[in-house]
Amino acid sequence: MRGTPVRGLIPLVVLLVLWEVLGDPASPYFPPPSTWVDGVSPLVESDRLLPAIGDTSLTFVLGLFIATVLGSLVGTLVGASRPVDRALSPSLEFLRALPAASLVPVAALVLGYTAQMKLVVVVLPAMWPILLTCRSARRSLSPVLLDTPRTLGLSGWDRMTKVLTPALLPAVLLGVRVAAPLALIITLLVEIVTRVNGLGAALGAAQSSFLSAQVYGLLTIAGVLGFVVNWVVTRAETAVSRRMRGTT
Repeated sequence: MRGTPVRGLIPLVVLLVLWEVLGDPASPYFPPPSTWVDGVSPLVESDRLLPAIGDTSLTFVLGLFIATVLGSLVGTLVGASRPVDRALSPSLEFLRALPAASLVPVAALVLGYTAQMKLVVVVLPAMWPILLTCRSARRSLSPVLLDTPRTLGLSGWDRMTKVLTPALLPAVLLGVRVAAPLALIITLLVEIVTRVNGLGAALGAAQSSFLSAQVYGLLTIAGVLGFVVNWVVTRAETAVSRRMRGTT
């Protein structure tokens, strides 16, 4: 099982090897992988690559954290009341279906082309998987589970931390697992569209300048970031699940 992620990369490695062997370094559209390093080198030498990666990573981490907190709270509150759930369901479904790109003009108009605008656009779409899973999990909780703490005379804080939070934690982790790659994609998308500092802005600038090798190099870096994000989230979910089951 531990070798599964590595085995999953075998088709990609084979494709890159074939691309390197059969590719033409002079191709303006499909330069081979060996040229990607040279394409990214100007960004490294001018000390622009690491700050761009840092800006993207910071926006992603903050956006995912805020989306997790807001999605968990709102989803739990909505799922706790069926009248509220029925009243808000149409609005929630409408907002959930809005494409992330459609939020960029409104957010830029209100907040300007700033890091705060980028963060808002990342948070709003990323919170929906967490909100919906928490909403569904809260609705499906057993009434006995919720009544037992009251019978035992536990305080509201103890009921929340010792009963409700552990019961909803698997749903939160499931939502985060879906939201994490989505948040990274949206971060890059917003940076490409608005050219606010980040890896996506560097990618958009390279594309507009027809620097194909640099574009592929930056895409590779973005792909590595996505792989790391998915690995970290999966490992965290597995660790918490094992701890809750009492296994190692």
